Amino acid sequence: MELVKLGKKGQVTIPKALLRSIGVVDDAPLIVEATSDGAIVLRPAAVYPIEIYSEERIAEFERVNAVPPELVAKTRRMLAQKRK
Repeated sequence: MELVKLGKKGQVTIPKALLRSIGVVDDAPLIVEATSDGAIVLRPAAVYPIEIYSEERIAEFERVNAVPPELVAKTRRMLAQKRK
């Protein structure tokens, strides 16, 4: 257990050894929350890059992932035969 001091601006410095022991590295984003019993909990935050797709990129995805018409026709024939 470590003793830390609350600064005038409400800031707390967490000892580097403590951060390392839980796998937090420099400049890591953290989530902070207060619990109902008055504790303050810090957790590493996961940051995932996102990509916003253009209309052209979406069209490319649709082309690449499209089901070939001959496969659609074959599937329909197979389903029709099962119904008989």
